Amino acid sequence: MRPLTRPGLVLAIVLALFAVPTIALGAVSGAAAPASNTATFQDSTGEDPQAPDITTVTVSNDDTGMLTFSVGIANRPTLAQDMLFEIWVDTDNNTSTGDPELGGVDYVMQLVRGEISLYKWDGSDFTRRFGDPSAVTLSFTYQNGLKVRISAGELGNTKAFKFFVDSVGGIVVDPVTGDLDATNAHGDVAPGGGAGLYPFQVKVAAPTLVAKRFTATPAKPAAGKPFTLRLVAARSDTGATIQNGRVTCVGRIGKARLAVKVARVVAGAATCTWNIPATAKGKAFTGSVSVVFEGLRASQAYAGKIR
Repeated sequence: MRPLTRPGLVLAIVLALFAVPTIALGAVSGAAAPASNTATFQDSTGEDPQAPDITTVTVSNDDTGMLTFSVGIANRPTLAQDMLFEIWVDTDNNTSTGDPELGGVDYVMQLVRGEISLYKWDGSDFTRRFGDPSAVTLSFTYQNGLKVRISAGELGNTKAFKFFVDSVGGIVVDPVTGDLDATNAHGDVAPGGGAGLYPFQVKVAAPTLVAKRFTATPAKPAAGKPFTLRLVAARSDTGATIQNGRVTCVGRIGKARLAVKVARVVAGAATCTWNIPATAKGKAFTGSVSVVFEGLRASQAYAGKIR
């Protein structure tokens, strides 16, 4: 079990600046998520000139559920060793779960001394324990502010959450114990002044099957020989190529429908094979391949003259 790195004074700074009254929980910041599913929240500035001053917080997600938190810092263009950042997230919008002192937050991402970690509330503290989300998607960059990326799947598969951010400067390392010393630390919290937590809803587009590759073997149908169409399709959300599914094949010479000989997924491709009659030379062949997997469908059509 690895507990959150939280010097006592840092916690005091967070609690004092955060100061969320029960009635304010979930208060809206005044920003709503537009169609692109990006929400930007403004924070007051200049509260403590010695603290990393949070100006804006922007949250967004893509169609894979990857979240991005961008925290603008007005007075610290580069990341220094004396700085600490935390993003606290109430992933279930339930104040009776999570840390009762911090509005029921369930997870915290902490960046300290150039390393970012994810912690989960265990009933008494924020820790890393066996069975917790792996946090393999958690990463950060810093340029005129902090940008953190993490999958919603590693935050309890949250679909809607509330959160706040704190920044602390002036932290030093105790030369004797190696612990963090926040005696002279200065902090900022967004939102501050009892304004509540910022709300965000994770919105992803419904996945589809996308045709990635469509091939014909041979390149043109030939009289008296087999003719095969292959369709490789992948999920739009994960990019994973389908390996099975229900394949429908339609092939016609003129208006006459041909019997299909192969109609299945073979080596990751929806495959349709017909035997072209020896008497069909010079006629028009039209065909289509469709595959349905987990309710998702991809289809591709073909037309050509029989050699």
